[in-house]
Amino acid sequence: MALLLLVLFFSSLNVGSASASAGESLSTPKSNLIQYWNKEVRNNNHAIAKPTFLLSKASPLSAVDSARFSDLAAENALSSQFLAFCASANLFCFPDSSPNLEELITHTGAFADASGWVQSGIFFRESMLKKGKVLPMPDIKDKMPKRSFLPRSISSKLPFSTSKVSELKKIFHVDDNSTVETMIVKALSECESAPSPGETKQCVGSAEDMIDFAISVLGKNIVVRSTENFKGSKQNIMIGSVEGINGGKVTQIVSCHQTLFPYLLYHCHSVPKVRVYEVDILDPNSKAKINHGVASCHMHTSDSNPNQAELTIASGPGQIKACHWVVENHLIWTIADLLSS
Repeated sequence: MALLLLVLFFSSLNVGSASASAGESLSTPKSNLIQYWNKEVRNNNHAIAKPTFLLSKASPLSAVDSARFSDLAAENALSSQFLAFCASANLFCFPDSSPNLEELITHTGAFADASGWVQSGIFFRESMLKKGKVLPMPDIKDKMPKRSFLPRSISSKLPFSTSKVSELKKIFHVDDNSTVETMIVKALSECESAPSPGETKQCVGSAEDMIDFAISVLGKNIVVRSTENFKGSKQNIMIGSVEGINGGKVTQIVSCHQTLFPYLLYHCHSVPKVRVYEVDILDPNSKAKINHGVASCHMHTSDSNPNQAELTIASGPGQIKACHWVVENHLIWTIADLLSS
C-alpha cells in the first residue's frame, strides 16, 4: 500500500508539468499576498513592516501548482490529486495518525472551548502590566499542527458548510464516522454558529479573506500583531517594557484564533472595548528578554457574561474585567498608530 501511495504521489506531481512554461507569467501565492496587502492596507504609519507572521503562513504552492489545483477545484476534481495537493500545499491531511487529535478537537481555541473548559491562571489584572512585575504565564504554546493557508483562488472553490460535509470528505479522503470527520464537522459548526450580540465573525481559510474581514471591521488603516513565541509558558515571567497600543486607549479589535481543519483556518471576530499592549517578557532571574508578547485587556460591560475564572478578578461595569496573553500563532488586528508629528 505504501508503495502504491508513493507511485500515485510522484505521478500526480507530473500532471501539468508540461504546461509549466505557461505558468511563468503567474505569481506565487506569497507574491500575490504581498501585492494584495500593498493594495488593500493603507496604514498611516509607513514605518510598519509587512506582516511577517501572516506571510509565513502563505501557501507554499508554486505559481504553476496553484493554478493547476485551482483548475482542479473548479472542476470538483481535487480528490484525484489528493496526495500531491496535501504535500505541496502543506495541509493536515492524515490527522488520524496524530496521537493527540481527540485532545486537540476538544480543546481547540485560545484558552477555552464550547464545553466550558478553561485553562487555570490565564487571566490577570491590568495593573500587573508594569515593568518589573512578576507573574505566572499560562501555556501559550501553539498545539495545532503546522499548516498553511490556501490561496483564495483555491479556498473559494471548496465547499465550506455542514450541508456539504460529504463533498469535503471526498476531497480529503475522510472515512465515515472517523475522528477526522468529527474534526471537520466541529469546525464548520463553530463557524456557522450565531455571533454574540454586537459581534461580527467570520472563518477565513486564506490570508486575503482575513485581511478583508479586518478591513470590514476596522478600515484600511490597520496592523496585525502576534506573540513572538511560547517562551515563558508555564513559569513565572517578569514584565519588561510595556507599550499601550493606540496610546493605551480603549478601542475595538479583530481577534483571530486558529481552528483545527485540514488547511489553516482562523475564526475571526470583532471585540469591542479592549486595551491592547505589546510587552517585552523577561526571565525573572537573568532579566534577559525571552519573548515579545501581546496582551489583550477586555472591558467589563453590563451585558457581558464572564466565566468564573474572569469573575475572580472582574471589576464593575465600565472597567477592565480581565487581561490575557495572545497565544502563539493567534492574531490581533488593531487600527495602526499614527506617526507622531
